[in-house]
Amino acid sequence: MGTVVDDAASMEFHAFFERHYAELSRLAHLLTGEADAADDLAADALLALWHRWDRVRAAEQPVAYARGVVANLARTRIRSAVRERRRVSLFWSQREERTENPDIAGVVDVQEALRRLPFRKRACVVLRHAFDLSEKDTALALGVSVGTVKSQTSKGMAELQKVLGSRGGPQKVQAAMARGGETGGTAR
Repeated sequence: MGTVVDDAASMEFHAFFERHYAELSRLAHLLTGEADAADDLAADALLALWHRWDRVRAAEQPVAYARGVVANLARTRIRSAVRERRRVSLFWSQREERTENPDIAGVVDVQEALRRLPFRKRACVVLRHAFDLSEKDTALALGVSVGTVKSQTSKGMAELQKVLGSRGGPQKVQAAMARGGETGGTAR
């Protein structure tokens, strides 16, 4: 007998989904201003509604309940984006504004070489040398052991030196990463 109720609830939810998904996605787009995120927020909201479908279907205005969930998710996304922007601006505000004779070509070379590294090596090198984190702090940030940070940083630097050749000694790598934001690009 539980299957009949589950099937009925499933069919009812499916009909609700079909009827209101586009509207909820549009609401998310208008709230966040992000077309790409709107479908994801609407889908996340509908998933949350499905998990509480017994409560939603008993609500006087299920669509209003759904709009509230989308609004809350959009608010969370916006707050997260604002916090991220603040962290980025705080980082950039602590940096020296002007550099005498920047080596823009060197920065571009190092950024390109960094893109060739596997993610973990790249993350270790960037956190250790561009952000000047300790091995322990880098390990905490990446969720790995200090030994992993040591080996991945060492191997990553060796690969960078190989790619950059003799003109790319550790000082150039470190200097270019320290000025990495000056060209407008970022190491991915």
